[in-house]
Amino acid sequence: MSRTHRLFQLMTALRRSAGPVTAASLAAETGVSERTLYRDIDTLRGLGAVIDGEAGFGYTLIEDAHLPPLQFDDEELEALVLGLREVTQIGDPALAEAARTALTKLRARLPERSAHRLEYAVLSARRFVPPPAPGIDSSALRKACWDEAQIRFDYTDKSGAQTTREVKPLQISFFENSHCLMAWCVLRSDFRAFRLDRMSAMERTGTSFRPERIPLLRAYLDQIRAASFRKDQS
Repeated sequence: MSRTHRLFQLMTALRRSAGPVTAASLAAETGVSERTLYRDIDTLRGLGAVIDGEAGFGYTLIEDAHLPPLQFDDEELEALVLGLREVTQIGDPALAEAARTALTKLRARLPERSAHRLEYAVLSARRFVPPPAPGIDSSALRKACWDEAQIRFDYTDKSGAQTTREVKPLQISFFENSHCLMAWCVLRSDFRAFRLDRMSAMERTGTSFRPERIPLLRAYLDQIRAASFRKDQS
């Protein structure tokens, strides 16, 4: 881990903490010795972060000079909280953690009144039946989408039949309590949606489909909208 990344991790840990957090806890979270942690605290202070506390008492981030206050109205704050808390409920582990971290960063950048409204927002999201866990690495799938890299995976359909598919991954969407990959299926020469919990053994094929992703995704969404319109008219 680079020193820059470690300092960033330390700032995130301090932002997340509601009160004094011990050097031992911060050192464990950033993967360093307490001696190194003390040096990192001094470095952050030198860069402008106002960090209260000292060895033996714990540390609290009072002000982060590198994160100027953001301004949102009350409805915007409610929308942000609702959206991010929904991600913590339906996202895969990496996305859920990213949403929690984003909320922490927002809280650190907001004026006191707005930070209070963020902490105790009226709107929230609760799902008592979580979506099925993906059968593949969702982070790797998202990266394949961004990289416009074709992938191959094993797939089990709703009847239990198993096939191996090679696709151009376009987007991951959440449909009716399950995550689905929207893709161009090379086998079927058509658009298809695949539930992530039914996918396994995913790998890249080494074939790039750049710069087709955006045009293909637009065409797929147009097809879905047209089908929905026809259904509404029938």
